[in-house]
Amino acid sequence: MAHENIALTEAVFYILLSLHAPLHGYGIMQKVDALSSGRVKLAAGTLYGAIGTMLEKGWITALPGEKNSRKKEYEITAHGKKIALDELTRLRELLENGDMIIREGVK
Repeated sequence: MAHENIALTEAVFYILLSLHAPLHGYGIMQKVDALSSGRVKLAAGTLYGAIGTMLEKGWITALPGEKNSRKKEYEITAHGKKIALDELTRLRELLENGDMIIREGVK
């Protein structure tokens, strides 16, 4: 797969983090809410739009569900973990540069 050097939205980053263990849509909403201490609230449309995009990109996978269940569970893929790690690296760089310039006064 081609290298994807992109900045993730906060919602997408939190969804990827939440899917390090299999979860269904409502579980993802709850996990993101908990991870962000209630600051990030995912609406259903936002969540399922992001899930569709991440499925297409191969960042997450839908797990086979029980035959009569409407609840689909999703899990991050190895490629999705790489994308999340790349974002974490990008965010660390932002923090380091911000600290260096704003807090330490380096010009």
